[in-house]
Amino acid sequence: MKLTQQQLEEFDREGYLFLPECFSREETKVLTDELPGIFAQKRDEVWREKDGEAVRTAFAAHTYNEAFRRLGAHPRLIEPVQQLLGGRVYMHQYKINAKRAFDGDVWQWHQDYGTWARDDLMPEPRAMNIALFLDDVTEFNGPLMFIPRSHKAGVMEAGHDLVSTSYPLWTLDKATVSRLAKEGGLVAPKGPAGSVLLFHCNLVHASPSNISPYDRTIVYLSLCEVNNHIRQFKRKEWIAHRDFTPIDPLSDDCLQEMARETAA
Repeated sequence: MKLTQQQLEEFDREGYLFLPECFSREETKVLTDELPGIFAQKRDEVWREKDGEAVRTAFAAHTYNEAFRRLGAHPRLIEPVQQLLGGRVYMHQYKINAKRAFDGDVWQWHQDYGTWARDDLMPEPRAMNIALFLDDVTEFNGPLMFIPRSHKAGVMEAGHDLVSTSYPLWTLDKATVSRLAKEGGLVAPKGPAGSVLLFHCNLVHASPSNISPYDRTIVYLSLCEVNNHIRQFKRKEWIAHRDFTPIDPLSDDCLQEMARETAA
């Protein structure tokens, strides 16, 4: 899947791009059918909220689940990022953020590259996130919020928050977020399951807690240009991957093929 010149310009200007209904309901069902089995596993990669029960994030599902392995090499996700970064990419991080109904906790205001630079020694911000909605995302169930154009400010000073949630995060202070929001405003892209979000690794973003009765599950592929691979291996390998092999995209119907195999 190739982005148009208008889309490339919008991404450069705003720091994100929203592509509604990029995947069909049939394709997303292949993935959502796998979630209960993944979330039930008692493994380190399945990170839980402070209550110790609700799943917060399932890391590296592409290494232990076939459907999510295929998604991690899907051309509709890999090719736009290669186009934007101008080269081949490897999987720096892969996570399924669950944000479960009633129990999904907040993700504080942060920049992803701030963490990748500080914790992983990624040399430059030549990496980005591309995310797939597995549930309908509404104003009620904890949508991702962006500050448009904040990626133009570069990496900002951050503090290491070890207490707010179960997951440690380099976060921005209130004064910085307020200043940026005054300049760029706030947006919260919403849409049906199957929609895709691309966003720059320096774009400031967050999401509120989900107190609604509706799950809000999003899969995030954090893709890095291969020559920009991390230099420090401080975090667990399933959080910050150490396999820098370029991803070869699969066929566009790889998830539909799996649906046909399951139905046969």
